[in-house]
Amino acid sequence: MTGPEAGPLDGLTVVEISHETCAWAGKLLADLGACTVVVEPPGGSEQRGYGPWLDDRPGPERSLWWWYYNTGKRSIVLDLDEPSERHRFTDLIRTADILIEGEGPGRLARLGVDHGDLAALNPRLIHASITPYGRNSESQDLPITDLTVLAAGGPVWSCGYDDHSLPPVRGGGNQGFHIASHWAVQAVLVALFERDATGQGQFIDVSMHAAANVTTEVATYGYLAAGMGVERQTGRHAASQHTMPTQLLCADGRYLCTGILPRTQAEFASILKWIEEQGWRDEFPLAALLEMGANMESFDLRNMDRDPLLAEILGAAREAYGFLCSRLSAYDAFVGWQQRGLASGIVYSPDEAIADPHVVARGYPVTVEHQELGRSFTYPGVPYHFSATPGGVSGRAPLLGEHQEMLAALGGVDGDT
Repeated sequence: MTGPEAGPLDGLTVVEISHETCAWAGKLLADLGACTVVVEPPGGSEQRGYGPWLDDRPGPERSLWWWYYNTGKRSIVLDLDEPSERHRFTDLIRTADILIEGEGPGRLARLGVDHGDLAALNPRLIHASITPYGRNSESQDLPITDLTVLAAGGPVWSCGYDDHSLPPVRGGGNQGFHIASHWAVQAVLVALFERDATGQGQFIDVSMHAAANVTTEVATYGYLAAGMGVERQTGRHAASQHTMPTQLLCADGRYLCTGILPRTQAEFASILKWIEEQGWRDEFPLAALLEMGANMESFDLRNMDRDPLLAEILGAAREAYGFLCSRLSAYDAFVGWQQRGLASGIVYSPDEAIADPHVVARGYPVTVEHQELGRSFTYPGVPYHFSATPGGVSGRAPLLGEHQEMLAALGGVDGDT
C-alpha cells in the first residue's frame, strides 16, 4: 500500500508459515503496513477449523478465529513436503524481508528450508522462529498449548483471587501465544534497524516459555534475586505482601477496579470536592480527614506504620472511594475518576469494552467489509496512532489461496490452488 494510509512498514514483505503460535505476530506486522503473505498447506491452515463460527455454521471461510488473526494478510497454498512446492517457497523467500514461523523442531531443517538455507538465497532475510522452549532446548519436543505456556512460564501463578483455596486463573485470549509474538515482533523491528546499517538479516530464536517467564513482572526476578515469592491477589498486582483490595461494587451492581490511593494535595482536594458537588459531605463522616489530606504537604507511604494520622488519611480516601461507588453507577464513577486524573476501570465484557465512548471516540472499532458475503463487521483496530503512516486493519482475512497469483508473478506457479 502507498499513499496516506500506508503503514510504517509499507514496502516490506513478510512471509508467514501459518501456525497458531505465530499468527498474532503476522497480524501485528500486517497492521503496521507490511505485505504479509500467509503460506497455507493444501486444504488450508488448521486455524480455519477453529471456532467460533459466523452464524454458528462451521466452514473454512467462516472461522472467526481465522478472520481475526489474519486481517490484512494474503493467502497462498504450498505443500512444503513436495520438492517442487518448496522451490516455489524459496522463490517467494528470495524477495521477502521477514519470515515468521512456528514450525516444530527440526521440520524446516529436514526440508532444507531453514535459516541457513534461506539466508544463502537472501542474506537480508530476517527469520523469526517461535517455538515452545527455543530451538536448542532439550525440552523442545514437549507438546504445548497456550495454557501450558502460561502455566509453566509463570504468569498463571500470579493470576487469580485473594482466596487461595481457589486455583490460579489462566488469562483468556491466547496470551501465551501473544506474548511470544510480541517479543518476536519487537526483535524483528530491532533487526530491521540493524539491517539498515549492515545490509544483513539475522535469525531470531523466540522461546515461548522464556517470553512468558520474563512477563511475570517481579515474580521471577524477585525470587531469583531475593528468594521472594509472590501471591496472587484479586484484580491487582501479585506481590509478596497482601495489598488493599481495589474492586468496589457500584450502585448499579457492577464492579469498578480502582487504582492506587491519592498521594497529592490536589488529588485529595478533588475527591472532597466531588463529594461536596454531589451534596453528600454531611453524609460522609470522614470528610475532615480528606480535608487534612488536601492540606498535607507530602505523603511518604514508607511512614504509614509509624504515622497513624497518615494511615487514617489514606484510609479515609479508600472509604471515600467506596462511598462514591455505592451511590454512583460504575460508568459515572469511572468517568468521574478519570476527569480527576485518578485511575479506575469498569469490569467490562469484551463487547462492552469496544463500545465504550472513550474507545469509540479514539476510532478503535473499525468496520471491515466482507465483499464475498455482502456484509461488513466490526473489528478491534490497532492501539496506536501514527501521524504520518497510519496503517491499521487494511482488510478482511484472505480466502484460501486467494492470492496464488503472487507465485505466478515470480514464475513459480500457474495460479491454481
